[in-house]
Amino acid sequence: MDPVRQVEGCAYPWGAKNIDTDIIIPAHWLKTTTREGLGRGAFETIRAQEGNIFDDPRYAGSPILIAGDNFGCGSSREHAAWALADLGIKAVIAPSFSDIFSGNAFKNGIVPVVLPQEAVDRLIEVAKTEEITIDLETMTVTTPFQDRFTFELDAFRRQCLLEGLDEIGLTLARDTAISKFESGAAEARPWISVGAGNEGVAIEGDRRT
Repeated sequence: MDPVRQVEGCAYPWGAKNIDTDIIIPAHWLKTTTREGLGRGAFETIRAQEGNIFDDPRYAGSPILIAGDNFGCGSSREHAAWALADLGIKAVIAPSFSDIFSGNAFKNGIVPVVLPQEAVDRLIEVAKTEEITIDLETMTVTTPFQDRFTFELDAFRRQCLLEGLDEIGLTLARDTAISKFESGAAEARPWISVGAGNEGVAIEGDRRT
């Protein structure tokens, strides 16, 4: 996962409420075994409508999506976050998110920014003509018109995003500590490392030689 310190650019000024995961990525796309290409199915039913915002050339390739309340509700499918990432979206701004979607977004390097409805409404208006900046260092969303909105993010998740650490990355980052612990445990309790195939190891009550 790439580090995310700042997301800057055009934004889809959508604002739709209660967008569930089936709208984000329809169920028939879940048969795939890879994350690549899911962007083609993102918001499929919305994009089937003429003049939809996602196919508007003014916002093509926008890294930010501005949505309404309860974004990402519905099922727990991680494909929703995969589809957004494949579409090029790196941050979603909304008044609230489904807890499961928020967690899935974080795991896939997407920043879920919670702001009050008034701030979201303002950003929707600005995004129609100007770019928006989300800064994880200062925890702010700013515009060229000097708008400045602060947001909160779990400290652990924020640090993971800043350092580009997913679950695998977190484990690898602690490799030295894990190895040290395992070595110490093996010395203190050697019997736990004795398993099948350890021929020639003498254990009390076991007469193998």
